[in-house]
Amino acid sequence: MGEKVRYDGRHKYSDYCHDVLSQHFDFQPFCPEMAIGLGAPRPTIRLVGQPDALRAIQSTATPRDLTDALASYADTVSDSYPQLCGFIFTERSPSCGLFRVRAYDDKGQQYSDSARGIFAQRLTERWPLLPVEELERLHDPAICESFIQRVYAFHQKR
Repeated sequence: MGEKVRYDGRHKYSDYCHDVLSQHFDFQPFCPEMAIGLGAPRPTIRLVGQPDALRAIQSTATPRDLTDALASYADTVSDSYPQLCGFIFTERSPSCGLFRVRAYDDKGQQYSDSARGIFAQRLTERWPLLPVEELERLHDPAICESFIQRVYAFHQKR
């Protein structure tokens, strides 16, 4: 949405959301990392552990486990915004990635690039029928059309 909330202090403004998708939707921006008080810029976060028990670990002198805070924020969003009819996530993010997020073992070796971010995982568990997609994938016309149709259908079902 253009806010400087990324780990490197930059933004990820999307012309596509602003110019194309805003013709169909009203947007509500969310940044789990900022919401849990991390600020920007900030040390990076990695998904660490076994596939069925991934943890979001912030790379600091004393590594910080942010898993519970990110999951709790997803609970807050799902409880506080029942009017949401779809969600667009940020690709490859250890908090907001739906697909292709890197995961590392306890020794720091990458073993997967197909994990799901902690916030995205919890939100999709809480709302399994909510239409979700990653921003990067919405540039594919077929995926975008499907997402828009699913959001409209979800909204009408409500």
